[in-house]
Amino acid sequence: MAPITVGDTIPDGTLAYFDEDDVLQQVSVHSLAADKKVVLFGVPGAFTPTCSMKHVPGFIEKSEELKSKGVEDLLLISVNDPFVMKAWKKSYPDTKNVKFLADGSATYTHALGLELDLSENGLGVRSRRFTLLVDNLKVVVANIESGGEFTVSGADEILAAL
Repeated sequence: MAPITVGDTIPDGTLAYFDEDDVLQQVSVHSLAADKKVVLFGVPGAFTPTCSMKHVPGFIEKSEELKSKGVEDLLLISVNDPFVMKAWKKSYPDTKNVKFLADGSATYTHALGLELDLSENGLGVRSRRFTLLVDNLKVVVANIESGGEFTVSGADEILAAL
């Protein structure tokens, strides 16, 4: 499947997260992004070095600036189970406006055409690192990395596009 690109409508799908009351929730991606401007960003895995020390912290640190430019929600997706995503979220002192969403079987990642096979490294199928700026379900900016790179999908690149 070809990767999602500018002008495409994001596919709907179901992701999981723990709410403020620590209750596991299932949520439709369209319910999170319809009639809004959102940033949807994906990482290869929770607790991995680049994801944990650069990619996610960048969005946490720039979340207020992104909000001031009209972004309503920051949606982080990783091919991990919701328990891992909950623990990862708790590892940050403040996650501000970032919602940590689990795509446990990579179903949504596959629908985006952004899967990355890291089986030879013992990690199985994961997500490519990416950032999508989405306005009312339409992709406005698609910053998709090659392999394990981190050069175009950070918060600064989305801010520049805004």
